[in-house]
Amino acid sequence: MRASHVLVVDDEADIRALIQEILSDEGYKVTAAADAAEARKARADGRFDLILLDIWMPDTDGITLLREWSDSGDLKCPVVIMSGHGTVDTAVEATRLGAFDFVEKPLSLAKLLRTVEAALESAGKQAPGSRSMLPPILTPVGRSKLMLALREKVQQYAGHDQSVLISGEPGSGRGAFARYLHGLSRRGDEPLISVTAASLSPSNAEEQLCGMQSDARVTAGAFERAGKGTLVIDDLGDLSEAAQKILLAALEDRSYRRVDGHEDIRLEARVVATTGADYEALVDKGSLRRDLVAHLAVLQLKVPPLRDYSEDVPELLAYYVDKLVDSEGVTFRRFSVAAQNRLRNYPWPDNVRELKNLVRRFLLTDSESDISLEEVEQEISSSAPADEPLVKQDLLSLPLREAREHFERAYLQQQLVLCDGKVGRLAKRVGMERTHLYRKLRSLGVDFRSITAED
Repeated sequence: MRASHVLVVDDEADIRALIQEILSDEGYKVTAAADAAEARKARADGRFDLILLDIWMPDTDGITLLREWSDSGDLKCPVVIMSGHGTVDTAVEATRLGAFDFVEKPLSLAKLLRTVEAALESAGKQAPGSRSMLPPILTPVGRSKLMLALREKVQQYAGHDQSVLISGEPGSGRGAFARYLHGLSRRGDEPLISVTAASLSPSNAEEQLCGMQSDARVTAGAFERAGKGTLVIDDLGDLSEAAQKILLAALEDRSYRRVDGHEDIRLEARVVATTGADYEALVDKGSLRRDLVAHLAVLQLKVPPLRDYSEDVPELLAYYVDKLVDSEGVTFRRFSVAAQNRLRNYPWPDNVRELKNLVRRFLLTDSESDISLEEVEQEISSSAPADEPLVKQDLLSLPLREAREHFERAYLQQQLVLCDGKVGRLAKRVGMERTHLYRKLRSLGVDFRSITAED
C-alpha cells in the first residue's frame, strides 16, 4: 500500500525538521516547505494526503494560504493548522475554511500523531500503526536561542543509545528533558522507568535495581522493568554508595543478576541520570563516584536556569495557563503585559517549577480578570534568603537603597575571597581608598576577618 504523503509547511527550521523526522519514522512520506511559495510549488508538483500548515509565516500567513486553496476548489486533502499563537477566532476561521483540526505549539508529538491519524482516516487513508500507542511527548517550551539549541541537542542525542547525564538546578526541568529524549528516541514506544536515587537505600538498592528471585517467583527490578526502553535515575547525587556500586557494575558489564538468582541478565535499557548543576563538587568530595559519572556522562545535557532564557517567560506563562485550565479545570486568566514584563525580570530561584506553581496559585483565585502587576508584586517573594547567590535575588522588589546594599555586600564578599581576605589587596582590586573601604565593609556587615581563600 502506498505510504500517505504529508506536506509540512512551517518557517521554523527546527520544528519543520522535527516533524519531518517523526513522521518519516512513523512510515509516512514527508515533503517540507519553509514558506507559502514553497508550499504552492510542492502542491503543483505532487499530490498530498494531508497538509500540516503553520499560521505565522513571513510571506503569506497560513490562514490566507488555506483560504486561497479553499476558494480555488482544488483542496482535495485534509489540512491541520499549527500555531503557537492560537486563538478561538483563528480556530473558527480555519475550520470554516475547511481545516480538519487545529493544534497548538509547542507541539505535543503524541497529540500531533493522533491528529494526523484521525485526519487521514477521515479522508479514507490508512495511517501507519508502528507507534500509535506513543505516550504523550511534551516539547520543552521556548523560542530563545538557548532553548532552540538545547532541543536540537536532545534531538541529536535521541538517535544514539549511549548513557546521558542531564544536569541543572532544581526545578529547571531535568526530568522533562529526560522524558523528551526518551520520546524522540527509537525506544519511545518502550517503557520509561524513573527511579528516585534517594529511595535506593543500602539495604534495598540491589533488590530495587536488579530484582529478586525466590524459587519460581520473580520480582522484576528497575533494570528489568525498563526492558529495551529508558531507565532514569533521578537526582544522582542522592545515590547511596551501595547503589552507586550496583549501578556502576551493571553499566560496565551491561548485565546484572537478580538477588538469589543464578543467571546474568543483559541490561538492554538506556540509562539516563539527572543531577544538580554542582555534581562535580560531589565528585571532588568523594560522595559521588568519578567512574560512575564517567560511564553516565558519555553524552551530557546541561539544562539552564530559567533566568538565563527569561525572554521565554511570557510563552511559559501562557503555556501553563492553558495546560492547567485544561488539566485541572481552573479559571482561565491572562497575565497583563506589565505582569509579564515584571516576571521576565524576576530571577526565578526555583526555576520553571516555581513559575508553574505561581501560575496555579493565580488561577485558583477564581477571578476572571487579567493578572495585574500589583497581584504579581504581592505574590512573589519580597526578598530572597540571605544565603541565596546574588543572581537568585529579586532586587527589583527592593527599594533602591536596599537593592544597592544587597549587590554591594555580595560583590565585596566574593571579591574578598578572591583577595584571600586581605583588605589592602581588595582596595586595589575594586578601586577604593582603604579607609573608606573599611567603613563600607562595616556598614554592610561584612566580617572581613573571617573570610579566607578557603571560603
